[in-house]
Amino acid sequence: MRIIAGSHKGRRIAAPKGVDTRPTSDFVREAAFNLVGPVDGATVLDLYAGSGALGLEALSRGAERAVFVDNSRDACRTIGANLEKLGLRGTVLCQDAERALASDRGRYDLILADPPYAFTAYDRLAPHLGRLLAPDGVVVVQSPAALEPVVAGLTARTSRKYGSARLTLFEL
Repeated sequence: MRIIAGSHKGRRIAAPKGVDTRPTSDFVREAAFNLVGPVDGATVLDLYAGSGALGLEALSRGAERAVFVDNSRDACRTIGANLEKLGLRGTVLCQDAERALASDRGRYDLILADPPYAFTAYDRLAPHLGRLLAPDGVVVVQSPAALEPVVAGLTARTSRKYGSARLTLFEL
């Protein structure tokens, strides 16, 4: 995997070993940021971060700050190593996404969520996403192409398929 654009364009990043993490492909990451637009100065929350590829891409493209959340220790170590390798700063929270959301008091311009494809409990995330999203912010949810996620309290801006993945953008 590599960073697609920005100050670290072309730099390689690691992914956690094993089959528990499904890294977002370069193609889908590029599509996500084409849909989102510029992220200069943004505060970013990367949920179910895995390798951290989405949040790292945002930092490379000019985001000011990123918080990475994953419950896998291996994933958290990988994110930390990727941040160090690229010379980027970010906060890594090694805990369950719902728990992290419940205790977070920040505001984010961009929230990236790439839960396992078997995940369907968007209703448990919805109250927190709406509370943490900045007024002009965007939530990007990656899901299987066949699933159109619904996040109560947020409005779907667009939903598009990219191979076996779907990207759905939500706003307040």
